[in-house]
Amino acid sequence: MSIFVPVFMLFKTHIRETILLSLPLIVSQVGHIVTGMVDNMFLGGIGKTEQAAGILASNIFILLLVFSIGMSYALTPLVSQAHVKGDAKDKAFLLKNGMLLNFVISLVLCGILYGMTPLLHYAQQPDDVVELAIPYFGVLILGIVPCSLFFTGKQFSEGLNNTVAAMLVSVAGNILNIILNYLLIHGKFGFPELGYMGACWATFYARCFMGLGFIVIIYKSKLFSDVRPFLKQVGFSLSHCLHLFRIGIGSALQFTFEVAAFAISGLMTGWFGKEQIDAHGIALSIAAFTYMFSSGIGGAATIRVGKFSAQNDFENVKKAGNAALLSALSVTLFFALVFFVLHTSLPLAFSRDAQILAIASELLIIAGFFQLFDGIQVVALGILRGLEDVKLPTIFTLIGYWIICLPLSYYFGTTLGYMANGIWCALLCGLFFVSVSLYFRYNYLMKKKLVRS
Repeated sequence: MSIFVPVFMLFKTHIRETILLSLPLIVSQVGHIVTGMVDNMFLGGIGKTEQAAGILASNIFILLLVFSIGMSYALTPLVSQAHVKGDAKDKAFLLKNGMLLNFVISLVLCGILYGMTPLLHYAQQPDDVVELAIPYFGVLILGIVPCSLFFTGKQFSEGLNNTVAAMLVSVAGNILNIILNYLLIHGKFGFPELGYMGACWATFYARCFMGLGFIVIIYKSKLFSDVRPFLKQVGFSLSHCLHLFRIGIGSALQFTFEVAAFAISGLMTGWFGKEQIDAHGIALSIAAFTYMFSSGIGGAATIRVGKFSAQNDFENVKKAGNAALLSALSVTLFFALVFFVLHTSLPLAFSRDAQILAIASELLIIAGFFQLFDGIQVVALGILRGLEDVKLPTIFTLIGYWIICLPLSYYFGTTLGYMANGIWCALLCGLFFVSVSLYFRYNYLMKKKLVRS
């Protein structure tokens, strides 16, 4: 009987605390994905060319958006450590310099995205899709600045163990996006009828609301009352910004390597026709939605591991990490089962085209398998981020997504002729390598730190 006592205690404490902390994170993360899903659904109601254009533009945009998001992740472990020490001045210093760094990076990324616009003509996509995607892409670019403000505030709040603020802003932003999609696409209640372009403008306005809304919360809410008095006292520091950059660049590259693999794979599906693009986009939207549950657990792992690491309590670091991995595995097993059972039903929310539905349903079966590895890798990354271990995990993601996944995508999809199905099998191979590598890295660090302590 005694052998079950540690497992029971682990469930009662660390798993429970992980789940409670991750729930608001999951709502916030899901809310970010729901923005794209809602746009996809509305565009699918207009036509498959418009839907393909929105998916193509979003694939390119998300490539650099996630770099900005990843840079903001540097704040969470550092703020968590300052919070444990009760150093409100350091927290204010981190917020102010983090906000400046991410704002500057977002402006640079806007310029890069704008310069990438002509490249859409050379992506070997259907001409009518590219023609519609270019103006859509132009509006999406504008949203990267408010997105950076939102995620800076979000990661700062999470470092304070406050996960509710981001959840509330995210939910409100998504409700606004749904309403604006309806009003601007169809021109209801006196709003201009913008057609498919209404979807990207709705997303832009919703992101502005979320970014500015979080700034207002930080400067007005009682939740941040201990930080505000120091915001006027602390200044901007180049060395502090460089420190944040050095920590954040690992997370930014990790996200970018993974999303780039999915984005480039999405471009490859365009070589086989707009139906393949739409099916890929639909299946990816659904898979990304469920992935955010694991991502939320990974965020909770970063917060809890960062807190225990700041206290040099590596016994609880290991328990918190294992609890997060076990929680994610349970969630991904459930969603894998959902995908296997409902693979023909879930795509119906996005399209009524028989060919698109047939392809998407097959992709969801593959997605059911890579849910498991995707969940493990994002939680393992969260644990390692809490330990400020970013260099080797970044190399693992580079190998898994660019050296393994992309060449296999071309080989399976084009050379062997399996098209989107082959590309998704390649994604599965990349995720398998990354998840296993990160898991062994986590176990190695735990053995090393526990011996030293």
